[in-house]
Amino acid sequence: MKHTIFQDSRIGARPYQQDRLGQWSSGEAMALALADGLGGHLHGEVAAQLAVDCLGAAFRSEARPRIEHPEAFLYRAIGRAHAMIVHQGQRMGLPDSPRTTIVACLVQGGRAWWSFVGDSRLYLIRAGRLVTRTKDHTLVQQLVDAGRIREEAVAVHPDRNQLLRCLGGPITPLLEQVANAPLHKDDILLLCSDGFWGPLTQRQILMGLMGRLPAEALPELIELAQTRAGKTCDNVSVLAMHWLEDDPAKPLPVPDARLDKTPPAGTDLGATTADFLRVTAAEIESRIAHSRSAPAKPDPGRKA
Repeated sequence: MKHTIFQDSRIGARPYQQDRLGQWSSGEAMALALADGLGGHLHGEVAAQLAVDCLGAAFRSEARPRIEHPEAFLYRAIGRAHAMIVHQGQRMGLPDSPRTTIVACLVQGGRAWWSFVGDSRLYLIRAGRLVTRTKDHTLVQQLVDAGRIREEAVAVHPDRNQLLRCLGGPITPLLEQVANAPLHKDDILLLCSDGFWGPLTQRQILMGLMGRLPAEALPELIELAQTRAGKTCDNVSVLAMHWLEDDPAKPLPVPDARLDKTPPAGTDLGATTADFLRVTAAEIESRIAHSRSAPAKPDPGRKA
């Protein structure tokens, strides 16, 4: 696969970093993930690290060298991450479970598949135009969809930090329908936290990337996001892939209903689902060893 990767993560004006990024490749497949721990709850950085580690572990286990069922892979990995976060909150004896957003993308065969929970976004950008982006699981996104407020008003709306879904916590998220699209030469897949997209308009993001390499354009956009956010700047994180393959993706085969392993939209990702409860103490410990020094006090931030 011909591509380049750019990633950066800034602490902004927050006391510590709660965003986590991950990328993994098998040569014929690649996975990207970005998680943004919720600052309004204890140990959001632990939840974000667990979510990213879980995606990475699943990819390393199943990419041989490609993922057989991309939709089912994303469903299982995100659901397992939710279960691990809930279990870890219980093991730590916390009064409230750590929580995080997640956006995850799988690329293989010239095509991208993605899913998400929360308000960390994926943008697919082609020739300076937006092909598609994820729609946040937030109250203000519902207001935008209903035509009650304009997209430009999201950044200043008083309820902009109210999430409707996240990983971790007592309210279990529902599975977002896994989306997919073929990739064209010079497409950009951009995963980012709300600390990046929040202070910027969609036009600023698109114009900033138009005709430029992500590695050249994104540092300037990150600086702009930090400047516009000022003293309230959140953690700012981006993970971008610039696709360089010339050959178009082949059409997806029509799935055999007898073999289709894709869960239906709206499937509950609750920690009571049997597949997600098979998490050992050793697995949890190995994924959070470097997060044991997490601060005990939450950073004022989003709630879900």
